[in-house]
Order: sequence, then structure tokens, then C-alpha cells
Amino acid sequence: MGQLTIPGVLLTPAKRIPVEAGDVVTFVKQGDAGIETVAEVYGSFIMRGARKGWRRHNRTTMNIVVPVGEIRFVLYDNRTNKDGAFQEVTLGDDSYTRLTVPPGIWMAFEGIAEGQSLLWNAIDHLHDPTEADTQELSAIPYAW
Repeated sequence: MGQLTIPGVLLTPAKRIPVEAGDVVTFVKQGDAGIETVAEVYGSFIMRGARKGWRRHNRTTMNIVVPVGEIRFVLYDNRTNKDGAFQEVTLGDDSYTRLTVPPGIWMAFEGIAEGQSLLWNAIDHLHDPTEADTQELSAIPYAW
């Protein structure tokens, strides 16, 4: 487990069990770092070259894995520094790791594997469209 350069953001090894007929993957269990409550788990597909974001949750913690494909996540923290700090994390088949993102961090992501990639997100509050802020990708100066 490791903390990234942005305070509160964690990378935690997730479990992938190789099975000849198809791997078994897990990513959250009670007592894991960054996991206090799981209120909802959802999936999102993204195509290669497509980008989604920016989104900042105000009270929800995200716990994300990419069991299929590969996705580059860009985190932007401007909570204490008006210029902000960027952190880039790539998750996928070769890096089956859980990314924990606390409230207050902007996040966008891009599909980088051939075809579709899939992310799973375990959140600690039920989805509430009024709980998060969103911006166009061009609103935060990141060189994709």
C-alpha cells in the first residue's frame, strides 16, 4: 500500500487469482485501508482514446480498480495551493491495484487499452447527482 503525492490518495494491491478458465478478481473487503463503508458499487466502460471528467466529489470517497483493459487517471488537488498539483496513475491488467480518492480531489480519466476498458468503483455514499462538481476537460490545464 502506498500514499501518492496528493494527501489522502492511496494505492493498495488488489487481489487477482489466476484460474485457467478465467481469473477471479476482488478489490474491497471490510478492514482494508481506505474502506470504511461501501454504499454502492458501479462499473463504467471507456473506449481507447476517450476521456471522462473532470469530477470532484464533495463527501464521497472512491475506491477504483480496472479489471479489464487499462485506464490513465489524472488527479488534480487545488485544496491548499491555488496552482494545484497533478498526479497521474495508470491501472489495468498489468497493474491490478485499488486507487482510493478522497473527497475534494478533481479526477478525469482516459481509456488507453485497445477496445473497451472497465472500471469498478466502490463508493461510501449512494449516488447523488448534487453531491459532485463537474467541469469540462478544458477547464483544468492538463496536457493530455
